[in-house]
Amino acid sequence: MATPLVAGLSIAAMAFVGKQAVQTYIKFAAAPAGSFFNAGKAYYKGGFQNEMTKREAALILGLRESAGEERIKDAHRRIMIANHPDSGGSSYIAAKVNESKDILLGKKKPGSMM
Repeated sequence: MATPLVAGLSIAAMAFVGKQAVQTYIKFAAAPAGSFFNAGKAYYKGGFQNEMTKREAALILGLRESAGEERIKDAHRRIMIANHPDSGGSSYIAAKVNESKDILLGKKKPGSMM
């Protein structure tokens, strides 16, 4: 008498777990590209180069090399709000963000040290 009861409960539990697994798979398959599993894939994986190029400056600000002045200033402002040294951000990162803005705006030549 107990064996059919245990078998029935086992089958019901397996069905419940299977249903939950299918629902979870469907939820993650329908998730947008920037979801949990793809969170870090949109960012540049390399470090900083010794002499900043126009390409690296564009990567730092998340823009194209041909971006307009308003977009460059907007991206710079957005990044500096998050990384300003007075707000606990890194002074090295802030310097690189400022340098990238200067290069993209043409105030500094790519590859020059000063």
